[in-house]
This record gives sequence, C-alpha cells and structure tokens, in this order.
Amino acid sequence: MAPDVCSAKGCQAPAQWQLLWNNPKIHTPDRRKVWLACDEHRESLEVFLGARKFLKDTIPHSA
Repeated sequence: MAPDVCSAKGCQAPAQWQLLWNNPKIHTPDRRKVWLACDEHRESLEVFLGARKFLKDTIPHSA
C-alpha cells in the first residue's frame, strides 16, 4: 500500500500532519475536511487555510 502523501501541489513526500478545516459558507460547523502535509509544507498550508479562516486544527498523521 502506498503511503499517504502531502496535499501541497506537486509534493510526493509522506504525510506527517493532518490539517483539519472547513469552509463555513458551505460546510456545517462540525464538518471537517482534511489536507495532509509533510513537515516542509505544514506551515504554508496552515497559513493558506488560516488566512481564509478555514483552519480548525492540526494533528499528527498516522497512516
């Protein structure tokens, strides 16, 4: 089975983090979407989601 990979465009590194988010305009408050992130892209993906006020939590990823 292939490892889960980072959600950053073009990245194929193994995921180390789950970024839990939702868009309040289209998702219910309890709904959580997940982006996966490697250590290198964690911060940039958090900034992207945070700027839109979508980021709810970041937790370690276990495959």
